[in-house]
Amino acid sequence: MSSASVRNGESHLAAGHVERTSIARVHAATTETRESQDMRIPILLRGALVALIALFGVGLQNANADSGSITLTIYKGGWIIGGSAGGGTLTFRGRSYRLGVGGIDYGLLFGGSKAVLHGRVRNIQRASDVAGVYAAAGAGLAVGGGVRAIVLTNQNGAILELSGRQIGLMANADLSGLAITMK
Repeated sequence: MSSASVRNGESHLAAGHVERTSIARVHAATTETRESQDMRIPILLRGALVALIALFGVGLQNANADSGSITLTIYKGGWIIGGSAGGGTLTFRGRSYRLGVGGIDYGLLFGGSKAVLHGRVRNIQRASDVAGVYAAAGAGLAVGGGVRAIVLTNQNGAILELSGRQIGLMANADLSGLAITMK
């Protein structure tokens, strides 16, 4: 056998190997495509199932949320920058919890006042959900006495709906931060 025919035979073998390899790759790619399409449905189904469970869980969390009553006494004073301090009581599931109140105000602020606010707190699982930071922007004027109403939400999702009387001399158009703590 000549070296040319050996080389020619090797090239035929090499060509056959390349052709079989190419066919095997095409077959593997086709099989992978079919398998990925077959797997896509269960993956989509799993994603939908996870979303449904998450929505159901949120619904249960809100279904278990409770409410209570709250009373806060807040002393507030300042000139441009002000502060507030006070206390209160949360009544939740038949028990009373003492609360501490404090905060800062910044904006057009002048004077001093005392506000006694009553209301309810919603969307809480436990009494400690009331503790947190509440932010509000507001404006008001109290000369002698006035009525105040406000709705606040904290980072735990607790919603305070408060109203009551404010006594003192206070003019404000400010940003307020109010922190409630459990004592």
